[in-house]
Amino acid sequence: MRFRPGARLDPSQVQDRRGVGGGPIAVGGGGLGLAAIVVYLLISVLGGGNSGDVFSSLNGLTTGQTGSQSQGQGTTLDCSTGADANERQDCRILGDVNSIQKYWAGYFRAHNKPYDKAVTVFFTGSTQTGCGAATTDVGPFYCPVDKHVYIDLDFFTELHDRFGAQGGPFAEAYVLAHEYGHHAQDLLGDLQAGGSQGAQGRSVRTELQADCYSGVWARHAVATGYIVDLTQQDVNQGLDAAAAVGDDRIQSQTQGQVNPETWTHGSSAQRQEWFKRGYQRGEPTGCDTFNGSV
Repeated sequence: MRFRPGARLDPSQVQDRRGVGGGPIAVGGGGLGLAAIVVYLLISVLGGGNSGDVFSSLNGLTTGQTGSQSQGQGTTLDCSTGADANERQDCRILGDVNSIQKYWAGYFRAHNKPYDKAVTVFFTGSTQTGCGAATTDVGPFYCPVDKHVYIDLDFFTELHDRFGAQGGPFAEAYVLAHEYGHHAQDLLGDLQAGGSQGAQGRSVRTELQADCYSGVWARHAVATGYIVDLTQQDVNQGLDAAAAVGDDRIQSQTQGQVNPETWTHGSSAQRQEWFKRGYQRGEPTGCDTFNGSV
């Protein structure tokens, strides 16, 4: 996947907090030790979970400041063109964000709905969010409280080294598009806190729809004007990343057994299937995961 060298990037859509400390996480009353919370968050969120849902579901857990107090200091990326995106990872992620939001802005406009752009926040270690304090262990997530996407770019190294994904530029783009799928759900009123677990539960259905939305954007990525072309090899990178963060794959690697009753994101096969469905159909209306079996 290559960006058009002359494409103009919009750095305002990314806030760079890398190297800015986010402060400690305060834990209280929930009966979970910090290590257990980290494992819970890792399993529940890794690969594109909704951090707001996860944080709110931890009974009695206090995770630091919220709302307007959560806005940490950050800087604007020094990225201006697609040529920069072809040279640097952080500029490439910015290019992904610009492309994804251009697609969704156009979709919402065509359907007479307002689209509010979501800022992506780069951080290292930990950071404050509208959903509470978060650490790198949480993985990439969308916070519906402040409508930001949060990511430590080292996640992509973890995705490759620990979870066996082959990685690559489009694997990164898939993850970002999944999180912005949650933003679209939020604006459309389809993102709800909590939700039942299990292979057919609402939590899985919500995550699979975000995977499908990721595929929809991929179908239109070139048309947004940022990306030169999208090859089958690129699409395969996305499918490989989707498989790497399936609940069954993660459970097998972290617990040594698979329990579909506790799934929150869907199996590797489910995640791949819904990404492919979005890519093939190219329309969000083809991503109805809330009716029928998934």
